[in-house]
Amino acid sequence: MPARLRHHSVAATQYGGPVGDPTHRVYFSRDNVPLSPWHDIPLLVNASAREYNMVCEIPRWTNAKLEIDNTTPFNPIKQDSKKGRPRYVADVFPYKGYIWNYGALPQTFEDPKHRDEDTGCVGDSDPVDVIEVGQAICAEGSVHRVKVLGLVALIDDGETDWKILALRTDDPMAERIHNIQSLESCMPGLIGATVDWFSKYKVPDGKPLNSWAFDGRAKDADYAHSVIAATHKAWSRLIHSETDAGFAL
Repeated sequence: MPARLRHHSVAATQYGGPVGDPTHRVYFSRDNVPLSPWHDIPLLVNASAREYNMVCEIPRWTNAKLEIDNTTPFNPIKQDSKKGRPRYVADVFPYKGYIWNYGALPQTFEDPKHRDEDTGCVGDSDPVDVIEVGQAICAEGSVHRVKVLGLVALIDDGETDWKILALRTDDPMAERIHNIQSLESCMPGLIGATVDWFSKYKVPDGKPLNSWAFDGRAKDADYAHSVIAATHKAWSRLIHSETDAGFAL
């Protein structure tokens, strides 16, 4: 019997093996009709409040590298593998696995053909990553309404890899945290730990420290919203393109 998780009318159903097995997949549906978490879940929940849907790929404190598969029909969450072996992030002292809930914004695309004016790098060919900093541990495949606080801009193998800092709107701290300043006030050190984690997380695999745009400084919510809008337009161009470059649309 596959495990079943629900958020409103969206269901996420596990197939294949458990997390850690290369066959692990989580597919999405609504009213028993298959859907893509990348293409069919709306980006915006409330346009006037600028609140978005986030698809959780990786629960906090876990190590398995899970991600939306942008090359397979219906874009399930998959266990990332390399040469047939499942991939994990190492525990880099003092951290345990991913230190926040980690996921993606649907209907966004970091265009590998577009060089960002501010970072000087092209996109990484994926939906935009979201770091959800709230108190609850989110389940793989769950969908959450979040508000955006800001972002940091990782440069990963020469590509721009935006990391949106966000908070679930139902989090107990949601009434107090609205931007980078209040995040730092209410959760001191979290932004610095985030930059430190992403700088070091590939070092155990024999790779060098990652680098950053803006010297690792967080940009504010308005900047983050502009990045989200631009990547949403890039997604729209992708799905209307005659050349999909291998993406499952």
